[in-house]
Amino acid sequence: MIVLPAIDILDGKPVRLYQGDYGQSKCVADDVLVCAKNFEAANVRYLHVVDLNGAKEGSRVNEDLICEIVKTCDIPIEVGGGIRTMSAIDFYIENGVSRVILELQRIQDIGLLKDAVSKYGSKIAVGLDCKDGYVCTSGLVGNEQRILFDFAKRMEEIGVKTLICTDISKDGTLQGPNFEMLKALKNHISCNLIASGGVRDLSHIQICKELGLYGVITGKAIYEKDVRFERGVKHMLTKKNYTLSRCKRWECCEGNPFFGFKRSGRSCISGKEILFRWC
Repeated sequence: MIVLPAIDILDGKPVRLYQGDYGQSKCVADDVLVCAKNFEAANVRYLHVVDLNGAKEGSRVNEDLICEIVKTCDIPIEVGGGIRTMSAIDFYIENGVSRVILELQRIQDIGLLKDAVSKYGSKIAVGLDCKDGYVCTSGLVGNEQRILFDFAKRMEEIGVKTLICTDISKDGTLQGPNFEMLKALKNHISCNLIASGGVRDLSHIQICKELGLYGVITGKAIYEKDVRFERGVKHMLTKKNYTLSRCKRWECCEGNPFFGFKRSGRSCISGKEILFRWC
């Protein structure tokens, strides 16, 4: 499984939204490029970048900044937001983007998706914003609904290899992804499934791994230092014997702000916060 740090760009700055609400955006850093380079230095395997202005306006508003990320970072990058024409898809792939995310619920054009998949294959992903088992077919703004499982199955039939599923009721809340929905969806389709929205800590990432997902996107938890790639994530994804378990000896982790691992490969849980310690 891969873990993708999210860089959401609004007015040229990296931000996080709460439940997809542009009115509840929070700037998380001063510089988008510095964020990307920091993730590269932490040896992440993939970056998830979204042009929020583009998603709202339907055009490539932050394309220059996104292309600069691609040029300066030697890691694969997937890009979404405002990509609603073949020329936009061509532009990003020709400029080195590894995977383009189509928000089909916004563009309402199955023909474009079919053409894009035919032309670029696995370089095309589809983003599904969903809530209560339905796809919000107008994206984060609007409430037209289609049944999630039927929509996802249709994407699979078209040939889409990767689906990014965001439960907008969880996005930015740190309450955890909708694991029940993800498990059912994973059993319903054979596409690579990426979970997005609500990831708080390594326990949520571990559950996604156990569900057999292809990937998980995390944003707010990284910027608020609840997830650290340099220690927790990298080791969790490489240690085969790593498991999460409750431990009565929670005091051994008290006051420790870092994520790490005990030699036993097990973690301690203190209240709602999962804290690891190097031993």
